[in-house]
Amino acid sequence: MSELTAPPAADAASAPASAAASGSFLLGGDLPVTRLGYGTMQLTGPGVWGDPADPDEAIRVLRRTAELGITFIDTADAYGPFTADLLLRKALHPYADDLVIATKAGFSRPAPGEWVPIGRPEYLRQQVELSLRHLGVDRIDLLQLHRIDPKVPVAEQVGELAALQSEGKIRHIGLSEVTVEQIEEASATATIAAVQNRFNLADRGSEDVLDYAEARGIAFIPWFPLATGALAGPDSRLTRIAAEREAAPSQLALAWLLRRSPVILPIPGTSSVSHLEENTAAAAITLTDAEFQALEHATA
Repeated sequence: MSELTAPPAADAASAPASAAASGSFLLGGDLPVTRLGYGTMQLTGPGVWGDPADPDEAIRVLRRTAELGITFIDTADAYGPFTADLLLRKALHPYADDLVIATKAGFSRPAPGEWVPIGRPEYLRQQVELSLRHLGVDRIDLLQLHRIDPKVPVAEQVGELAALQSEGKIRHIGLSEVTVEQIEEASATATIAAVQNRFNLADRGSEDVLDYAEARGIAFIPWFPLATGALAGPDSRLTRIAAEREAAPSQLALAWLLRRSPVILPIPGTSSVSHLEENTAAAAITLTDAEFQALEHATA
């Protein structure tokens, strides 16, 4: 089960920009992480392909995550492919004892912008072995099945990850973009420690999955957490509250996620140090009940 350490109440303007203010979560029941993490997908070129425009800035971003107290970094073999992993290793290896790295396998990348699910056991094993090598680790803290391949039985896909887990190459197993029914099906083969679905203030299509995860202490990692779109219009509730709090709309979107459920671990990504610092400062924002409710109904 999960265990949550509540963050101290603070204002974004007065608190230091530290991810520790977001509180902590026990991933898989034994790995403490800051609830506010970092995602590496933007540390690549266009189409999530190849090197970023400024590799030196990418290294600075990754090193700044450590300085800001972020202890949870999410990546994937498909980002580049492997570009983000190699940058992560260059920037932070040897890794701090408290750093938890989550990665994913299950997509083939034939070209920029193209993503093809492959869940054949031999492919998943190959990609996990490559991730171990590229990240420079003996065991992956959290390996998430990037997508369930509809052409391969779920038990075979998750079963291969469970085999790798029994061999000591994976610590915890997670899933990405799944339904409650798929989590239950996968859970018949292995213990599922985390679920990563698209979820944000403007897109709450996975609320049933979030509720399921919360009831079972499963980490819920929302990807694309900063999507605010039309919610950040000049006369919107989000914009008005942001102006009153002297905060960015994106910071309130993160603060809303952190309050929405104790199992949510947002992983906003960026290729800019200044944007990283702005995102991390959201950890110190404590929404009032009225603010939370106003944002809750912002899409109404």
